[in-house]
Amino acid sequence: QVQLVESGGGLVQPGGSLRLSCAVSGTIFSINLMSWYRQAPGKQLELVARITRSSTTTYADSVKGRFAISRDNTKNTIALQMNGLKPEDTAVYYCNAVTTRDAFWGQGTQVTVSS
Repeated sequence: QVQLVESGGGLVQPGGSLRLSCAVSGTIFSINLMSWYRQAPGKQLELVARITRSSTTTYADSVKGRFAISRDNTKNTIALQMNGLKPEDTAVYYCNAVTTRDAFWGQGTQVTVSS
């Protein structure tokens, strides 16, 4: 089992920055892939960024050049640095971990971009 706890969401003005963090615990050695997803009101769940065990990263076109996913193996955390935030980035952001057998989700953290 893997447990994920997100933090760092909040209200920010357009153009501002936020850093989300996902604390990972449990059978960490079994994780192959970690991702950040988001879901805006009335919209489908959307992949934002992912990072593999070898630290290869992938981003949605809508966030390329503005967001960066990273991992800190000493602290067992995954971070999502979000710069140049836009109102359309407003959503609940979820941390996701995938093993060979299961997928695990955090509870989500709200990000609101508004003036």
